[in-house]
Amino acid sequence: MQPIDFTKAKQEGKGFQFPGEFEITAVGTASANLPTHVPQLLERAGLHVLHETVKHRHSGAGNFVSVTVSFRCENREQYEAAHAALRSSPDIRYTM
Repeated sequence: MQPIDFTKAKQEGKGFQFPGEFEITAVGTASANLPTHVPQLLERAGLHVLHETVKHRHSGAGNFVSVTVSFRCENREQYEAAHAALRSSPDIRYTM
């Protein structure tokens, strides 16, 4: 997977504004207890997780679950670290 190129957004004055609160969604296997695991991974990456925002939803067949959580970060590096921390887990298929 290639890193996100934020160059165009910066040039057009668009994109994320830091510091701020951001939402991330991780999708993975339903048996991995992701509603608990995802916030823990983000905290281990040094991010401030807004626990009251954690929500999850199971796939139609129940094999997968998506977990969405908001977190605070000061800069783009922390935002990218959030995705990297979640993607490093073998139980997580992808992040958005």
